[in-house]
Amino acid sequence: MEDPDLIQTLADLVSIPSINLAYGGTGESEVAAWVEAFFQRAGLTSQRQSVAPGQDNVLVRLAGRDRSRCLVLEAHMDTVSTDGMVTPPFEPRIEGGRMHGRGACDTKAGLATMMHALLAQHRSGRPPAFDVLLAAVVDEEHSFTGVSRLVKDLQASAAIVAEPTQLRLVTASKGVLRWRVHAVGRASHSSKPHLGINAITAMARAVTALDADHQQLATPVHPLLGPATCTISTIHGGEQINFVPERCVIELDRRLLPGEEPDAVMAHCQAVLDAIPGVTAETPPMLADAAFATPVDHAFVSACGSILAELGLDASPCGVPFGSDASKFSRAGIPAIIFGPGSIDRAHAADEYVEIDEVHSAFAFYQRLLSSECAW
Repeated sequence: MEDPDLIQTLADLVSIPSINLAYGGTGESEVAAWVEAFFQRAGLTSQRQSVAPGQDNVLVRLAGRDRSRCLVLEAHMDTVSTDGMVTPPFEPRIEGGRMHGRGACDTKAGLATMMHALLAQHRSGRPPAFDVLLAAVVDEEHSFTGVSRLVKDLQASAAIVAEPTQLRLVTASKGVLRWRVHAVGRASHSSKPHLGINAITAMARAVTALDADHQQLATPVHPLLGPATCTISTIHGGEQINFVPERCVIELDRRLLPGEEPDAVMAHCQAVLDAIPGVTAETPPMLADAAFATPVDHAFVSACGSILAELGLDASPCGVPFGSDASKFSRAGIPAIIFGPGSIDRAHAADEYVEIDEVHSAFAFYQRLLSSECAW
């Protein structure tokens, strides 16, 4: 059954700018207030969880018959910037069965479906078999501070993280490690290069060594995620054309497999660089987020797969290369999956959109899950 108000809720959420503060936006405060008011109108009490000044997670709990079990429905409220967008970012428009606007796909559609599923279960008058905690969190698009605060003292049996998966059941994702490598030389006039030490030349040797090392990442291959990868993404060096450059910096993006630890990967990188004088990896890294994998035969995964199959959707577990809040649940010992409407290819895009049919299907999935007697 479709909820006639669901798409309007999505439109309302998209119309509220919530660009992450780190990207020059106003943050999530207006969306948080809107989510709070949504549940207040329905007679449900929400709770603010302070993350940073002006940044609060919004939590809404629906008590179940078995209070010892808790399912967390988690979605982030922030978006990336609107730079480069070719459509009005905060004027939600439906065209060709799609809703366009910044955040429509990533991940306000997922948030809207979770909100309406919780509301539908509340209105049914029958408590769910387990507690349901809806968490609308801040700062997923930059530093994961919202979910990190959420899981700090959280007791839960399972979690679903809303991200655009095209309604696929995602049980594994790669982690991400980003760091800088510095080459330090000695400046001199370019007419007397023998008086200097060229940092760009040193970095060229480092890039060659790192690139050769990255060839080893072709194995092993994870059954759902494929191999680990590493990309040398940026390079900056030199001051002007008649100087021997004193400094050069590169930035790397390493995608991790389950079982790989960021500290060990950084140590391996430094070992590769040790043979090149003046070149070192900067610590701590810019970003470190471990991979996650929930066993495909876990009871919660099976329960979700059964509901997807009942709805005629693909129930087979799969993996994704992008990071999300899910890894933080996994590190806290809470089995998690990633699920939601929309394609990751449309997230952060110049024309971001989500398919309306997928939004309704995601709502149907959550509605059946919350009304089920699943044992997990």
